[in-house]
Formats: sequence, C-alpha cells, structure tokens
Amino acid sequence: MRYADRRHRETHRTNRIGWLRAAVLGANDGIVSTASLVIGVAAASATKGEILLAGTAGLVAGAMSMAAGEYVSVHSQVDTERAETDRERSELAADVEGETMELAGIYVSRGLEPKLARQVAEQLMVNDALGAHMRDELGITEVTVARPIQAAVFSAASFSIGAALPLVVCLLTFGSILIPFVAVSSLVFLAVLGAMAAQAGGADWKKGALRVLFWGAVAMAATALVGKLFGTAVN
Repeated sequence: MRYADRRHRETHRTNRIGWLRAAVLGANDGIVSTASLVIGVAAASATKGEILLAGTAGLVAGAMSMAAGEYVSVHSQVDTERAETDRERSELAADVEGETMELAGIYVSRGLEPKLARQVAEQLMVNDALGAHMRDELGITEVTVARPIQAAVFSAASFSIGAALPLVVCLLTFGSILIPFVAVSSLVFLAVLGAMAAQAGGADWKKGALRVLFWGAVAMAATALVGKLFGTAVN
C-alpha cells in the first residue's frame, strides 16, 4: 500500500473551534442576559406583560447585537489575515532564498537538525510556498481561519434560542413564583449548555457546567438586586 493511501485518519475536535465558540457564547449570553432582564424587571414589580415585552425586546436587540459584533470583530481578523498573506506573498516573490532560510529556522527551533530543516523547507516550498509560510510562520490554517458570516449567524441563532428559554418559562409561570422559577430553570439551562459545550470540545463537562453556572448566578443575582432597589425607589 502506498504511503499516500495510509493517511492519518484520526478525528479531532479543533475543526469545531470557530462555530462552537460563537454558538456557546451566543446561547450563554442569551440565557444570562434575558433571564437577568426578566428577573430584574419582575423584581421591580412590573406586570407580566411588561416583563415579557422587556424580555422579547432584549432577545431581538441582543441577537442583532451579537450578529453585528461577531461579524465586525471576526472580519477585522480576516482583514489582518489578508494583509499578512499579501505581505508574505510579496516577500516570497522578492526573496525566495531568504524565505526558505526563515522557514528552515522555524523547523530548527522546533527540534529538527539544520540540514533536515532546510530539506523540509525546500520540499514544502516547492509544493506550496505560500501555504507553508501561512501555516508555520503566521499560524493561519484551514481550521483557524476567520469566518465572519459563520460566526455572526451562529451567534445570532444561538443567542435567540438561549434567550427564548427563560421567556418560555416566564410565559408559563405566574405570581410570586416567577422569579425563582426563571432563576432556577435558567441555571439548569446554563449547566446543561456548559456541560454540552465542554463535552463537544473534549473537556471536562463538570468544570464546563460549573463555570457557566457560577457566572450566570452572579449576573442574575446582581440584576435582581438592581430591580428590587429600583422598584423600591419608584414606589
């Protein structure tokens, strides 16, 4: 069997980094911000209609904000990657020997003997000089390359889904139990989200759950306190 037919076939989770980060961030923000908003408004003695209106407005505004923020921030990374790629392309055109030595130096720093490092650099540059420098000098690969549209869509969609969860609980709950029900259910949602995200990334699901659980509880407690103080001041 030829070497080319015996390629490495292991499945790794690094190809999930881009969309997983955006999805987890969006869903987490959706749950925390909407639950905190609902609890804060409810603590200020607002009516059920006012609470739902505030929560829905927060969902729409938050989803749009997440999409815009992710697109702009990730696109700035794209601009940087393009500028660095263009610069590297120009350097390769102007000084092939210097770029070969630079690449060989990188491999020497990683443990290869100078002669072997030179051979590896020359072979890689014959095949794809720009790709070799993008990967080993700039750290830009197919896995890590920025995708602004993907990040924006995943962030907005996941935020909307996360924000809808406490709103549904609020819609189905009445009276004095609204605040504790929204708080407890939202903490459960956050724990499940943290565990699922950690498991998808190959990390400890318990640590992932506790991490988002802690910060979610802090956010909701803070907004409940603000809402209570504001409601008392108004009354």
